[in-house]
Amino acid sequence: MQLSPGERSILAYFPSSTKARRAMEELRSAGYDTVSLDRVSRFGVEDDAEINNPIAGRAETITGLTLFSDGTDSLSNSESRVLKAADPSVSGMAAFDYGTAGGRAFLVTVVTSEDKVQGAVDILEKHGAQV
Repeated sequence: MQLSPGERSILAYFPSSTKARRAMEELRSAGYDTVSLDRVSRFGVEDDAEINNPIAGRAETITGLTLFSDGTDSLSNSESRVLKAADPSVSGMAAFDYGTAGGRAFLVTVVTSEDKVQGAVDILEKHGAQV
């Protein structure tokens, strides 16, 4: 996306998708039209909610053992399986405060005019964003 003259982009990082979505709702109700939410991953891949669903008992990528167990056909023999299994967060040991993107894996991007930047920043920070 290329910004038009006079437009600014604001990048805000959130610790949870719930907080990010609340901020987006308030931004949209305040008249900000160009607002998006993305998940930041150190691997460049997205976790599939169908695979990583602990409520349904299908959290196949929680540990290395389950990563390489039977029934993980959707991950195939891809590099993403290896990267996920090798990550320190898999074991939980020595992973204190070790998270994706500094613990703020949800990115809200706002594109607005120069005169509305501070209003958007105020809304984002109110909801816990790091701008």
